[in-house]
Amino acid sequence: MTRKSAQTPLLWIVAGGFFMQTLDTTIVNTALPAMAADLGVTALALKPVVVAYMITMAMIMPASGWLADRYGSRNVYFTTVLAFVLGSLLCAFSHTPTQLVMARVLQGAGASMLLPIGRLTVLRSVSPKEFISAAAFMAIGGQIGPVFGPVLGGVFVQTLSWHWIFLINVPVGLIGMCAVLRYMPSQKQEGTPRFDFIGCMLLAACLVAFSLALDVPAADHQAAWAMGLLVLSGLSALGYYLHARRRAHPLFPLSLFRETNYTVGIAGNLVCRIGAAAVPFLLPLMMQLGMGYSPLHSGLMLVPVAIAGAVSKSWVSPLIMRFGYERFLIANTLFVGFWIISFALFSPEWPLWLQIIQLAAFGLGNSMQYSAMNSVTLTSLSPQQAGPGNSLFSMFQMVAMGLGVTVGGALVTLIAGPARHLVPAFTWSFVCVGLITWISALVWRRLDNNRLDQVIKQARTASKAA
Repeated sequence: MTRKSAQTPLLWIVAGGFFMQTLDTTIVNTALPAMAADLGVTALALKPVVVAYMITMAMIMPASGWLADRYGSRNVYFTTVLAFVLGSLLCAFSHTPTQLVMARVLQGAGASMLLPIGRLTVLRSVSPKEFISAAAFMAIGGQIGPVFGPVLGGVFVQTLSWHWIFLINVPVGLIGMCAVLRYMPSQKQEGTPRFDFIGCMLLAACLVAFSLALDVPAADHQAAWAMGLLVLSGLSALGYYLHARRRAHPLFPLSLFRETNYTVGIAGNLVCRIGAAAVPFLLPLMMQLGMGYSPLHSGLMLVPVAIAGAVSKSWVSPLIMRFGYERFLIANTLFVGFWIISFALFSPEWPLWLQIIQLAAFGLGNSMQYSAMNSVTLTSLSPQQAGPGNSLFSMFQMVAMGLGVTVGGALVTLIAGPARHLVPAFTWSFVCVGLITWISALVWRRLDNNRLDQVIKQARTASKAA
């Protein structure tokens, strides 16, 4: 048996885990109205069901590498899949919104480590020249998850019930657990240093407090609660700064933020993704609650977004090498924001073919935007900074996605008001999140182009040599 064929089961395991993670990130959005009707609440009241999953992933992701080193990749990955399966079962059998949110936290805890540990295991199992093709194979799971998620959500809601969007994970997870025990290497590392639990808890408190401050769950004294949570978030961030200065090996070294392009990339990602991440949450709700589409119809309408996104990924590198990071990111940011704002035109009378064009154009631009933002953020880091820098960046990505749902839902609730005028509320919410996306164009003007030009020159040289 060749080395490549020996690693094939491992690649399937990791790609399957990535598929489950991305599937559950998208499948819930289509089913929210049906879930809300069954649980006796409004669809917008279930925002925490989506946000809790993403924030939990953001909180636990930084510990994934340390856990894999300390206890072994196989043991931790098996436990991760088990937590995901148990969380899915609890979601399916939830009878109240509170129970569902708590179950989503457990599910998010499992999902948080599926990709990081899987990618780390493959990185340690294949040679450097094999990792490029291995990474491409693993990415397939992440690409098809968003395609199947909305459609499966619509199919299950219409033909069975919303509970099946979670129950489908059980047989897949059980097969995955058996495969992990048989094919995944242990890779336990001896002499693993102590984990920075204090730093991790301070960052977690900062993220959770900030997220809750934007959409306070309390019914009374919301302004006071929001201010208190913002103060807590700020104090937690300050506490981490003081802690990281004193600790020899903090969770994330402060030296990362002395790299201009990394800091600008984090800020630009955060602002841009808040706007763009609101779209997959708002579109299915608008289509079902405002336009009268069925769950399956609304799910199928999101397929052009995923397909166009997969097609456009190969265009990013040539465009960046031709126009440079700054010009490409500014132009593409304006492009993405324009199509987000164009969703304000959606109505039952709006032509279907034009809706599909708008969705495909958004998917095309948004996919290129994510790829370019990822690249510009990480490309200037040194090899020593790459590990912690990538982990912190992944955490901010999940936080931004959660904030997108929070901000989008809060805008609809605020604009709709007590009279519950949902159609104009969705219309103006898309205008607002599109404008938020445009704001990130101002951030990209702060990039250090001298460093980035060197990276582009190196990429051009390597491309010519190849």
